[in-house]
Amino acid sequence: MIKYTQNTLDKLEAIPEQCGYILRYERGNFQSGYCILDNKKVVVLNKFLQTEGRINALLEIIPQLDIDPGTLDDNARRLYTEVLERPDEENEPEAP
Repeated sequence: MIKYTQNTLDKLEAIPEQCGYILRYERGNFQSGYCILDNKKVVVLNKFLQTEGRINALLEIIPQLDIDPGTLDDNARRLYTEVLERPDEENEPEAP
């Protein structure tokens, strides 16, 4: 289970950064809270998101990125694996 803390956010931000992506926090009308520019390896997150929103956006973004686990350090690789193994909460059935 991932905790919604600044430390977790820092660790999640390190995953794309270690693979050459640039993370930027900017203003914008992002329906999902983020925008990925694949050709330039840039990820833009809504700067008005709080820590929890930023973590959720990164949890959504990271599986979509072209990340080579071999370029990650051990801690980032473990977290990356955990992110990939997370169940897709949108597709889970609601409890009765």
